[in-house]
Amino acid sequence: MGKLTGRVAIITGGAKGIGCAMVKRYVEEGASVVIADIDDEAAHALAGQLGEHAHSVHLDVTDQASIEAMIKQTHAQFGPPSILVNNAAIFTLAPITEITKAQYEAVFAVNVQGLLFTMQAVANDMIAHNVKGAIINMASQAGRRGEPLVGAYCASKAAVISLTQSAGLGLIGHGINVNAISPGVVDTDMWDEVDSLFAKYEGLAPGEKKARVGKAVPYGRMGKPEDLVGAAVFLASDDSRYIVAQTLNVDGGNWMS
Repeated sequence: MGKLTGRVAIITGGAKGIGCAMVKRYVEEGASVVIADIDDEAAHALAGQLGEHAHSVHLDVTDQASIEAMIKQTHAQFGPPSILVNNAAIFTLAPITEITKAQYEAVFAVNVQGLLFTMQAVANDMIAHNVKGAIINMASQAGRRGEPLVGAYCASKAAVISLTQSAGLGLIGHGINVNAISPGVVDTDMWDEVDSLFAKYEGLAPGEKKARVGKAVPYGRMGKPEDLVGAAVFLASDDSRYIVAQTLNVDGGNWMS
């Protein structure tokens, strides 16, 4: 019997990368999982691989109607959700002197607004159905500090940490436990995009930034999506019930706080 047997989980951005690894592990731990993603094809393919305990749902976290529809489809497929992993996010990189309003608005629309209102909608659904659940927000080590080329993204992830604290305090009285995970550098398709942007602004060869940051991790390498799943199971399970409003670093020793 798995640690999440009988529970219904929604994982946003669940079709690829870290989200995909979490979907697979949650199913192994006995949960029924909704793969909520804007990439319908990838989400549907993953659900098909995993069988009856996984279901794909279209989700655009910047669209309130899409969030509400996702919750309704979760009910129809598996029943009320008891776990939410707010994983959907986008990245942007530019010097402070060059950040455009469009870049800022896009990253905050997904990483902050989308996370907040997905969390709010699922929390309200849990309260309405008297579900004692868990919400896990995906932050980042970028939210712990500033970086000269990553101002908008760092600010968005700092907001995730702050929202986790406020929501954790605001929802624990309803039996809803809110915490966050702060990954370090993780080897996913997104980091290939990050590497290309650093190459542009720092004059590096493709792959050089990625190699450098991997070597700088005290553990000795970049993280893999699978390195995050243990923490995601722990924070969704009864084992973490007395941990409230915290952000857990899972980064190979990259940041201490």
